[in-house]
Amino acid sequence: MQLSKSLSGEPLNAQAADRHWAQRVVSAGSRLAVSLMFLLSAGQAVAAPGVAVEPQEVREWLTRIHNAANQRNFQGTFVVSSTGAMTSARIAHFYDGTDQFERIEPLDGQARQVLRHNGVVHTVWPFDKVTLIEQRDVLSSFPSLPQDADDRVADFYDVSLQPAERVAGRDANVLMLKPRDEFRYGYRLWADKKTGLLLRAEIHNALGETLETSAFSDVDIGVRSQPDMVLLPMRKLAGHRVVKPQLTPTRLEAEGWKLRKTVAGFRQLSCIRRPLDVLATTDRKSSSDQLIQTVFSDGITNVSLFIEPYSIDRHARPAVTVVGATQTLMSRQGDFWITVVGDVPSVTLRAFYEAVDRSK
Repeated sequence: MQLSKSLSGEPLNAQAADRHWAQRVVSAGSRLAVSLMFLLSAGQAVAAPGVAVEPQEVREWLTRIHNAANQRNFQGTFVVSSTGAMTSARIAHFYDGTDQFERIEPLDGQARQVLRHNGVVHTVWPFDKVTLIEQRDVLSSFPSLPQDADDRVADFYDVSLQPAERVAGRDANVLMLKPRDEFRYGYRLWADKKTGLLLRAEIHNALGETLETSAFSDVDIGVRSQPDMVLLPMRKLAGHRVVKPQLTPTRLEAEGWKLRKTVAGFRQLSCIRRPLDVLATTDRKSSSDQLIQTVFSDGITNVSLFIEPYSIDRHARPAVTVVGATQTLMSRQGDFWITVVGDVPSVTLRAFYEAVDRSK
């Protein structure tokens, strides 16, 4: 999935993809600024190459994934490539006792930094002198893996260990996740043998074709913790326009919406109400200029659902767009505009869209 662009001046479909991406990047654990960065560790493998991993072992892998995502120090350059596109970012992640610090600097497009101290996230556009500050705690655990990882993943993916390989100069265990239905993609993951840090990830379609590859081109693991790399630029905001949008936890039902049926394997992780255009937000901004965002996960990937009032000036005709493994569906439902974004096949987005219903 492509690295985030500025939200300023973008229509909602671009903003939705941006927010979907950004939340995967900057929430709990080392997000690595790209697709599947919540799959950050996989410990030492316990199965022989080519042998299926049992449900209990899958749960153990996911638990190690969650734990290591929060407790590894590393710095490196990460590259994301898909058909006709390539992006990269410098990433530093530090764990210091109970605190996490993260600094992400995309190397392509508009200059910007994403700085995170625990749940507080600063997105800084240095040349525009604009800083967006958000409290990601509102978004619960997303996009990190659920802490109560269970055996459900094995109900929807066949997981097997592949022969070990070498990535970015490091020996890696390789996991293959093959979907058991049409609602999700397949994955191939390379995890560092010594630390479990994810070194490379591929997303595959039903034909086995690679839709997107994310990989370290270089990485140092176990580096000294340097919190000031994050804290100092967070404090240097003199002359910046500082935007602090309010993110309000809510429920679909409380906002007058419901899902007529759930999509197999996906469960809701969070639901918030947020400003329609975060960079245009001021303290005087009308509360009516809001959208609802709900996040769903199957334990491996996620889908974001956005609901906002329809505007003829903002919204074009219905469409489905594809960037790498990320698909976006946009369409009107009565007085509202629905956007569904995820690293999932179009049939999954359509299932979510058709399940959304106005309850009042």
